[in-house]
Amino acid sequence: MSVELRDVRIRHEDRDAWTPDGVTATLHPGEVVLVLGPSGCGKSTLALALDGLVPHAVPAEMTGEVVVDGVPTTGTTVPRLAAHVAMVFQDPDAQVVTGTVLDEVCFGPENLQVPAEEVLARAEQALRTVGLWERRADAPDVLSGGGRQRLAVACALALGSPVLVLDEPTANLDPVGVEELYAALRAVVADGTRTVVLVEHDLDAAVDLVDRVLVLDASGRLVMDGPTRAVLADRAAELVALGVWLPVATLAALRLRGAGVDLAPLPLTPAALTRALDACPTLPDPVPASTAVPAGATDGGAGSDLAVQVRGLTVRRGGSAVLHDVDLDVPTGALAALVGVNGAGKTTLAQAIGGVVRPPRGTVRTAGLDPATTRARVWVRHVGFVFQNPEHQLVRASVHDELAHGLRLQGVDAPEVGRRVDELLDRLGLAAARDVHPFLLSGGQKRRLSVGTALVTGARVLVLDEPTFGQDRARAAELLDLLDDLVAQGTTVVVVTHDLQLVADHATHVAVLHEGRVSAAGTATDVLAGSALDEAGLLAPPLARATRALTRHPSWHAVTRLADVPGGGLPDRAAAAPPWTRPVREPAPVAR
Repeated sequence: MSVELRDVRIRHEDRDAWTPDGVTATLHPGEVVLVLGPSGCGKSTLALALDGLVPHAVPAEMTGEVVVDGVPTTGTTVPRLAAHVAMVFQDPDAQVVTGTVLDEVCFGPENLQVPAEEVLARAEQALRTVGLWERRADAPDVLSGGGRQRLAVACALALGSPVLVLDEPTANLDPVGVEELYAALRAVVADGTRTVVLVEHDLDAAVDLVDRVLVLDASGRLVMDGPTRAVLADRAAELVALGVWLPVATLAALRLRGAGVDLAPLPLTPAALTRALDACPTLPDPVPASTAVPAGATDGGAGSDLAVQVRGLTVRRGGSAVLHDVDLDVPTGALAALVGVNGAGKTTLAQAIGGVVRPPRGTVRTAGLDPATTRARVWVRHVGFVFQNPEHQLVRASVHDELAHGLRLQGVDAPEVGRRVDELLDRLGLAAARDVHPFLLSGGQKRRLSVGTALVTGARVLVLDEPTFGQDRARAAELLDLLDDLVAQGTTVVVVTHDLQLVADHATHVAVLHEGRVSAAGTATDVLAGSALDEAGLLAPPLARATRALTRHPSWHAVTRLADVPGGGLPDRAAAAPPWTRPVREPAPVAR
């Protein structure tokens, strides 16, 4: 079944810009098509148009046509289109409606009035494809994040729809969950009959599955359309200039060009980078890691200046312990990453540090305050928190007022409010959306706004849950650049993230959580060089996986950061010293 996009233009309610703007393409059976583009260019909107949610359910104006199996989506209904196009959203929990895995997969075909015997047959086949048949009697909420996302894929498969659309399906998954999901997708596309449309930033996991890439520019126009290698490798420099993500292996190869090492063809996966590097007779020495200590950071010993101190923290939910007797120190001026598989307790620990969930009295001190006893009005002047879901903290009717809200509550005078808000709007790339309702922003724009609400008050400690989720490469670089600058000025940043390459490139400290306990904590260099990630069920960052497998160049085995790769050489926007090209400060070890 083919899908035709004929000059598709979509403009959301109360917006002036059309995003996407004039996309024309034909998607063929058996293709896995990746849609790339900067945040806000219309990728997710285009995905919603494929199954008719735009314009039937989402308030937006659409011109042109989306034609599925010869039928324009505007001329039919979303339920009827479900038989042709199935959608998997970023958050699998938003799609769960029943009490068991089997019932969940049966729900869709039952609503299409498929005969009972066929419903069960489809459900079994779908669950076996994604590896969940043995867990068919389990409640969906006991599955891991990766398991729930695989369940969402199974639900889509059971509909029998020949077109499968996935919008950022790995956004909330740990690296193991990402691998699980893509293993399931490889089984889905193995027979070559389904069309798969994928909106995804994590190209390291997706690239070997994709046949074709569509690239939208910042204005929502289709500027590239071609086979995976022809787009991602042959036009890599143009993609960097557009500000979209590339695989880490490709970025490393681009940096090496600046050192006179031309890896041709450009590698797209860690394994390909390993082969390309081992094929070189010689390589320049890696860039030595900086040993500078962040402002105010100490060794975490007795009497040291700690921004965060956790002692004996146990948190229970529903009668079960989520965190078990956790101890953790984070020195002032550190950028500390909390990592672990889904369900390890990262977000719960971050929420306790950030005062969102009040911990037992005396177990946590953040910025010198106990969140269990400090009044909220005092707390927010010193500690900022950014939720995983940005919509959980958006309360005003415009982007400008959202950023101004905290300052006004603090009694800051109007001229100063205006100055600080305008400066932050520019830094976050939201100036053009200053009068837009926050809920009408793209996912990436909402994320930047939510980070901005925490930054604007000048808090001494910032706690962020997945801050780069949904961001294009350029905006993620700008956001991390902003965080790096704050750290250099003495602000302490605590980040929950599944992006271990981000951790390698930016974190000064890392705490690894495993089954509700801190299994390792220390400087990023020490933790990433040890076995803690493997023992916690995590995969090493993509660059580390490539360099550790080298046989010809052992001096490269310790390279984990893009900043360690000699050369530079990233063109245009990337040449303006984004965070991955600058030395990361490595502090002294932190005590647990």
